[in-house]
Amino acid sequence: MTSREKHDRMANAIRFLSMDAVEAANSGHPGLPMGAADIATVLFSKFMKFDPMNPQWPDRDRFVLSAGHGSMLLYSLLYLLGYEDITIDEIRNFRQLGSKTAGHPEYGHAAGIETTTGPLGQGLANGVGMALAERKLAAEFGEELVDHYTYVLAGDGCLMEGISQEALTLAGHLKLSKLIVFWDDNGISIDGKVSLSDSTDQQARFEASGWETISIDGHDPDAIASAIERARSSDAPTLIACRTTIGFGAPNKAGTSKAHGSPLGAEEIAGAREALGWTAEPFDVPSEILDDWRVVGLNAGKQRIAWQDRLADADATLRGEFERRMRGDLPAGLETAMEAYKKKLAADRPTLATRKSSENTLEVINAAVPETLGGSADLTGSNNTKTSQTANVTPDDFSGRYIHYGIREHGMAAAMNGIALHGGLIPYGGTFLVFSDYARPAMRLASLMGIRSIFVMTHDSIGLGEDGPTHQPVEHLAALRAIPNHMVYRPADAMETAECWELALASDTAPSTLALTRQNLAAARTEYSADNRSARGAYELAPASDDAIVSIFASGSEVEIALAAKSALEANGHPTRVVSVPCMDLFLAQSAEYREAIIGSAKVRIAVEAGIRQGWDGIIGHDGAFIGMDSFGASGPYKELYAHFGITPEAVVDAAETRIHDGHQHQ
Repeated sequence: MTSREKHDRMANAIRFLSMDAVEAANSGHPGLPMGAADIATVLFSKFMKFDPMNPQWPDRDRFVLSAGHGSMLLYSLLYLLGYEDITIDEIRNFRQLGSKTAGHPEYGHAAGIETTTGPLGQGLANGVGMALAERKLAAEFGEELVDHYTYVLAGDGCLMEGISQEALTLAGHLKLSKLIVFWDDNGISIDGKVSLSDSTDQQARFEASGWETISIDGHDPDAIASAIERARSSDAPTLIACRTTIGFGAPNKAGTSKAHGSPLGAEEIAGAREALGWTAEPFDVPSEILDDWRVVGLNAGKQRIAWQDRLADADATLRGEFERRMRGDLPAGLETAMEAYKKKLAADRPTLATRKSSENTLEVINAAVPETLGGSADLTGSNNTKTSQTANVTPDDFSGRYIHYGIREHGMAAAMNGIALHGGLIPYGGTFLVFSDYARPAMRLASLMGIRSIFVMTHDSIGLGEDGPTHQPVEHLAALRAIPNHMVYRPADAMETAECWELALASDTAPSTLALTRQNLAAARTEYSADNRSARGAYELAPASDDAIVSIFASGSEVEIALAAKSALEANGHPTRVVSVPCMDLFLAQSAEYREAIIGSAKVRIAVEAGIRQGWDGIIGHDGAFIGMDSFGASGPYKELYAHFGITPEAVVDAAETRIHDGHQHQ
């Protein structure tokens, strides 16, 4: 047993590193680390399964700091436990350019940071995905290899954000019993007392959603330990409501919003040093206290060694598959299966909606890639995300490969990020493209983290028809393309859909969105190509009969319109080429020479896309012609809508001929 005195010393090391780092940076949030130091000390010294020497060990417990503004809590822990990425110099350089100790924890900056947090509630929802992944992999590989907990530290802000409701109800429904959430119940938000804006009974809310809840004094180490023990034996996810004092130890600012988001100041820190009996200089942790923490870090490695032995004793095939999956490598059979499938597409030339082409591709992928984990936000039949291999995951059976996320787009996207971060699984999930608005914060974080989350977004334009402008995405392609490191694919037919899926699966440094049609599209690609032509983002689909006077650029459903316009223009004596642009992001990443060759030197450049113009000027120039949308859509049969909004072959021909006759020169 740790004596109370020893516990207090260890917890105070977190408190003073945090307040000193915030003071030195003249920026940050000291209150949460000071208030939650007791929780973190008990969790890491008595319960957490981890190894600072092997931080990526697959069967480690996951710790998610959902209240990411309290980042110094995590950085202090990582330093004290002996993670080599976080040195005392990194702590001194808190929030400085180039340091690993960013203002909010950033995945990839240092080992031990499991996810990027800061936008409140995201970490909680990531935790749900991590716990889901743990259950799924345990069902597949056995508890000898997969048996760990996901711990989340969340604040009032995390619980107020709407995403928390989506996340916690999904977790309760799926009975994710190895998910344990500490609520830092300090009653304070930025504006002042939480009671200014909220009077929710949070425990009742969690209980109503199938959680166990426990209420404790968050500064009592014995109560914290008992609560964790009880939570670990529960058959439901658990919320531990920890009543804490924000800025614990600060003589005047403790328990107030003044301790939340700004440095305490020299006088207040001196008072805290006196109140808590801490005599060491800033950034100096007395050797006996540092030793106490480092011993915890060293002892933690023993569980990994025992696990390593179990892995070595496992069946060789099972072990090989487990290791491949945790590395993130795709299985060897995928390439051959996709090659055969694309040859079949070239022969069959199907006319299909790309959402259906996506389902057909997934039928091939899901047979070859056992780690795909599909799902939809209550639009399974519309998104076409379920295949013959993907039985439902249920609260009592995690052997399936399909998650009914319910009408929870934001929670789904963030849980998918948690699944991707956990490792061993490749998540894809579907909704309508217009509802990317509901998922966008998590889609942005997936891009910032550079993880393999795949968003299947169907009903990608006015082409969905009668559901009307509330459901017809107009600005969404441009909005998603605007996110750095986010690959937006809009395939034109079955062949491009297969190619885009290959690219999304292979992309382990960026998430992908597939924008897919409701309406049927004719095959634009009728020849088999050993190369993935979509991989360069844009390519010449149909060359001109002679030196091109007109270049038409299009994506998705509008490639068909571009090809029809080309036929008419060629018949009128105007040599015309068509460039398919399945992924603008990839095209912009190509060499200047390739981009220039694809854009070409035709006098007239026209882009056709049933969305807004934004983004296309990089290809057609500001004086190029754009055939698309500049307003919201309307309700009606989709062919009538295309005619109504002037997105037709005739409109493309008119625009081209007007420019040819005007002697328009592209500058």
